[in-house]
Amino acid sequence: MAQMKRTAVVVASAMVALTACAPAGYRPADPAAAEPVAVAAAEPTASAEPSPSAEPVADAPPADVELTEELNGKKVPRMGKVVTDQDGWILYRFDKDTADPSSSNCVDTCAEVWPPALTDGNPQLSGVSDDKVGTITRQDGTRQLTLGGWPLYRYIGDKKPGQWKGQGVSGTWFVVAPDGKKNLTCLPEGTPKPVAPPSDSGGDSDAGDSGYNY
Repeated sequence: MAQMKRTAVVVASAMVALTACAPAGYRPADPAAAEPVAVAAAEPTASAEPSPSAEPVADAPPADVELTEELNGKKVPRMGKVVTDQDGWILYRFDKDTADPSSSNCVDTCAEVWPPALTDGNPQLSGVSDDKVGTITRQDGTRQLTLGGWPLYRYIGDKKPGQWKGQGVSGTWFVVAPDGKKNLTCLPEGTPKPVAPPSDSGGDSDAGDSGYNY
């Protein structure tokens, strides 16, 4: 009986060590390298057992991180083809990013105004081709969805789902179409400025002359 208990402890310890492994494909020296995204299957495979050589599953993101669980390509009045998340928020792309290789240049204060579309690598897709969807690893280790190679974002200036107040902001932010290209159907007059980040204690809701360059 004592031998069986010692064996169970060894097996349990081995399982804990396995789940603590680094995420599959994680390369600290190249955080912006694009990674393929896994599209959620309609039905999980029953009683599937990982092979001994299988790579470990990516670590789950922190509990307080809001994930983009869906990418939905659809048409909306005036703007036409857009991509939304599971809550109906319209998503954007940034001209200062790159698509080949996929890389985000919106960090720190910029990411407060334009929250990246973060993922656990398993989004549900509707109206968006899975071969257009990928991920990058951001500087903080979180994974961000890409479409057509372009990293995706929300805009805190949109106050309700379906708005696109971020269209044309700073001349660099645009609503993204389901193929990852810029949707230029409905452009504002002039060049709108971004709203101030939440961390700005000045209380001004518009960046105005505050020097924000994003």
